[in-house]
This record gives sequence, C-alpha cells and structure tokens, in this order.
Amino acid sequence: MNTARWTAVAAAALAVTLLSGCSDVEKALNQGGDTKCSDYLIQSADTQRVTITKFIKQQNGTQNEPSGTQVDLSMAAVQALCQVQNNKDTPIKNANLAGILFR
Repeated sequence: MNTARWTAVAAAALAVTLLSGCSDVEKALNQGGDTKCSDYLIQSADTQRVTITKFIKQQNGTQNEPSGTQVDLSMAAVQALCQVQNNKDTPIKNANLAGILFR
C-alpha cells in the first residue's frame, strides 16, 4: 500500500474513532478536574459524564467507578457552578461559591 493511500486510510480510521462519541481515546485525553468550565459547558452530556467520573476518581485517588448518583449530583453541581463562574477558565475542580458571589 503506498504512503498516500495508507495516510488516507489512517485518517479515515481516526475520524471514525473521534466521531463515535466517548471512545477510549476520548476518555484517555479527558482532563477530568482540570477541564475548564468553558470547555465543560460545551461538552455533550456523555462527555460531561466521562469528565465528572474522571474528576471523582482523581479526587478519591482511586480507579473505582463512582456510583451513578454521585456522578449525577456532581454533574448538576459543576454545571450550576460553571454557569455562574466569573472566570470561565476556572478548572471544574476549583468551581466554587466565590465565583457566584463575586461576579
């Protein structure tokens, strides 16, 4: 297979992988708690769930899957806090009430 054809096949495979939703690649590249509020707010619900799950694992220092309820509650809290943050570059791990009070 010549180089141009191989490159086209590889690019197509990468595109399919990236467009398939929450792939293993996306999970690996996800920043968890270091995700900026501005980036979090534009993620799909599935990607937000991956982000929050990774964030909880980072906070707990474990690879154990958090409960669905814990993820749901954390998603709601981060969503609310990020929507009112004064600085949209705030990482979700730092989203706090000060951002609400000092707008």
